[in-house]
Amino acid sequence: MKARRLPRLLYADERGTIFDHPDLCMAGMSGTQAVLPERVELIPLPEGSRIFTIPHTPPLAWDERKNAFVPVESVRHGRKQLRVQAVSAFMAPGYVRTLLPACDYGRKKVHLPLWSYTAVGWDMEQERFVVAASLVDKNDNWNPRNYDDRKLDPLVRKMLAELPDNRLLEQLARCAVDYHCFAAKNLFFRRWEAPLPTSPVCNSRCLGCISLQPSECCPSNHERIGFVPTPEELCQLALPHLNEAAEPIVSYGQGCEGDPILQADTIAEATRRMKGATARGTVNFNSNGSFPDRVRMLCDAGMDSFRFSLNSVREEYYNRYYRPVGYTFAQVTESVKAAKERGKFTMINYLVSPGLSDAPEEVEALLKFIDVTGIDMIQMRNLSIDPDYYHKQLEFSGKGMGMYRMMEKVKKSFPRIQYGYFNRTKENFYPAGLETGWPIKP
Repeated sequence: MKARRLPRLLYADERGTIFDHPDLCMAGMSGTQAVLPERVELIPLPEGSRIFTIPHTPPLAWDERKNAFVPVESVRHGRKQLRVQAVSAFMAPGYVRTLLPACDYGRKKVHLPLWSYTAVGWDMEQERFVVAASLVDKNDNWNPRNYDDRKLDPLVRKMLAELPDNRLLEQLARCAVDYHCFAAKNLFFRRWEAPLPTSPVCNSRCLGCISLQPSECCPSNHERIGFVPTPEELCQLALPHLNEAAEPIVSYGQGCEGDPILQADTIAEATRRMKGATARGTVNFNSNGSFPDRVRMLCDAGMDSFRFSLNSVREEYYNRYYRPVGYTFAQVTESVKAAKERGKFTMINYLVSPGLSDAPEEVEALLKFIDVTGIDMIQMRNLSIDPDYYHKQLEFSGKGMGMYRMMEKVKKSFPRIQYGYFNRTKENFYPAGLETGWPIKP
């Protein structure tokens, strides 16, 4: 049987037009080292993904004749020698990337915006784009085709007219219309997971925060909520959603706020009211988990599930990314344990980046973390940040064992662990007959 050829390198000219190279092959980055993608991790570019350039940054390619990785600063087009730049993919929801784009990051001149950068190439035989990624969640609700803004606008106007004094509704209308937040749109479509942002402040200073960035850094994607909603404002939006929506979830802890654990008293009161008014739907809490006593209070208030955000289960890398103020990594671990001990469906929002997340030391630490905390699910979320900036700030270098191999190892050690990308309704916390193994088939 004829061996399949490696995918071709993709590059772009200075105007952003994308080409595939006739001779050079696609490469990827695991952490700070260039690697060849394995066949098992190359999949067709999923619907809803995007391709874009990495400005003024030469790509790295695999040269089969030289048997080496080579930087590509220019490519001859006819009589012209064109300067070129690297190309990246941004993955559709539900897919975790397994390699970063291979670039000469030392030549990069700009701080890249808050996107998750994924290695992409061109399969000559199938004539299609391929990416280094794996499917981790088959929930199709978050597909962009489900969000038609032509249907959204009249729904926003109608709800604003019905609740003219609800400040939280005004915030979410802006999130839905101006920032195109899918979760906020769900509130108006009356379906699936809807957000309940509550906190204008945070006790983390995350390098990749999407709602607050220093002026010298990359701009935030949107502005943070500027007030604390009352329990009445929260219930005015949450109860109709819980009672009427398809597959209803309401979630505290959204991209347009700080951390809701700092508003635990307000959230506990609102949640008690929701649970007293309806048994329908799922109430979820996304947080950094910095105060275990507040997590216990929220458990007692009736919270159904918890998702705690981590970029690493090693304290040194956690601290360098989250830059916690007034709390420790040990308190985060205690919060995760507390939620699980009280019988709540407990997840980690694992902000992964190939190289660090699948480093052998990280994988061993993750196995210990799962054993100690008893978590139910790992949400494999692609960390949106400039890869070069991330590695320098975390003082990390090296490469991993492979994201696919890392997920296999975890699943083998803990067969009960679930992989995912999205929060779930309580009816599907422990699904019977729903595929939760690894690998997940499209």
